[in-house]
Amino acid sequence: MKYIKYLSILFVLTFSTSVSHAQFGDILKKAKKVVKGENPLSKDEVANGLKEALDQGIEEAVDKLSEEDGYLKSRYKVEIPSEAKKIVSKVKLVPGFENVEKDLIMKMNRAAESAAKKATPIFVDAVKSITFDDAMNILGGEKDAATIYLKDKSYDNLYSAFMPVIQSALDEVNAREYWRSVVTAYNNLPFVKDVNPELDDHVNSKALVGMFSLIAKKEEGIRENVDQRNTDLLKKVFGSQDK
Repeated sequence: MKYIKYLSILFVLTFSTSVSHAQFGDILKKAKKVVKGENPLSKDEVANGLKEALDQGIEEAVDKLSEEDGYLKSRYKVEIPSEAKKIVSKVKLVPGFENVEKDLIMKMNRAAESAAKKATPIFVDAVKSITFDDAMNILGGEKDAATIYLKDKSYDNLYSAFMPVIQSALDEVNAREYWRSVVTAYNNLPFVKDVNPELDDHVNSKALVGMFSLIAKKEEGIRENVDQRNTDLLKKVFGSQDK
């Protein structure tokens, strides 16, 4: 039984059609460590350990980014979209729009912060879908393997689910109406070509970039820093991968 169990895990870890001898040796070593180590892991422990690590990353990211100034005063601040910079540079010379750049950035980030509050259940549903085979591949992967898996499996659904939230949040802070007035002012200027760029996609995409970046940061911390493994399960699962 142990031999069969070992082969099945090895097969999962070598899902790629071509690996180098060095890569194969590393995969083999990790498989042996998980199955025959001093503290061998069960299927449930591997899957639940990865889910727990992601849950912690999600909770930390949502809590941080949903606070007031969570986006605005962080490295994940939503900046003005590149295609809108020309509009802003001209419109801020129009009376009444002198602070257009500052106001627009504040409104976009307030919308992202508002949307972040509603992210948790969407992420949780994605985490629940992780299988044992997925978990074994993630556990032996790179420092952000779990986050990449989560993004690959959930990004499109998250984007679709976030869009009405972003739009509603933009409207709550009057951002879309404000932006339409900015665009109207720009289009009324002489010698300019009419434009109509939308904020929705830009804010949505940047909000998700920040969210996944923070989740990846937490995952890396759990993988590389023993002190961040704050439960017995995290210590056992990720400790099995320590060199």
